[in-house]
Amino acid sequence: MYGMYTLFYKEILRFWKVGFQTVMAPIITAMLYLLVFSHVLGDRVTVFEGVGYSAFLIPGLMMMSVIQNSFANSSSSLIQSKVTGSIIFILITPLSHLEMFIGYVAAAVMRGITVGAGVFLVAVLYIEVPVHNIAIIIGFASLSSGVLAVMGMIAGVWAEKFDQLAAFQNFIIMPLSFLSGVFYSIHSLPSFWQTLSHLNPFFYMIDGFRYGFFGQSDVAVGTSFLVVSTALLALSALTLAMLKSGYKLRA
Repeated sequence: MYGMYTLFYKEILRFWKVGFQTVMAPIITAMLYLLVFSHVLGDRVTVFEGVGYSAFLIPGLMMMSVIQNSFANSSSSLIQSKVTGSIIFILITPLSHLEMFIGYVAAAVMRGITVGAGVFLVAVLYIEVPVHNIAIIIGFASLSSGVLAVMGMIAGVWAEKFDQLAAFQNFIIMPLSFLSGVFYSIHSLPSFWQTLSHLNPFFYMIDGFRYGFFGQSDVAVGTSFLVVSTALLALSALTLAMLKSGYKLRA
């Protein structure tokens, strides 16, 4: 376990050394989204009964920050190690593929949740946000950040250049996160787009997470939990298989 903890600690230090870029900058970005959308639409939009639009935005922005930063941490660490050649210093250690997996994923989850918590702490200074069920909030934050951390590992292992990783992030992660109900309820969409939204796993992450604050959601919270848990298990199995085979790492 000491080797796995060392890898985890090394990954924590890696993003914390540049904390203004990896933690503070995403928090500021989320606050700018909150400022603009709440100012423009705050008095015009009501999504859930008894919930102001500004308060409605906060869980969505928190989860969007968690999603993007969990993915960024594991994916950027792996691609940087591969491009610079320093990945060899991880591969020659007696770490098993499972220990390597846990070390990278745990650190990415830590960064995602740290940024999400930062968004919440800043937002509640100005906007009152109720908390319906803290266990659901923590559960969805942990599961969702885990899913994106694992996706980041898949992208980092697969990509051979920074532009390949950027394409993965710009054409998969960003669209799915922005079109997942961060700024709206899917019930406000035409039926075709509602159906399409149900195919987006990020929607279930945000919808279940938002239920933890307001006790209201677009789909049953159990359904969201099942979808996110299944995604985490399936992607974890794929990632472990990639690490065990040495795909694009040892070849």
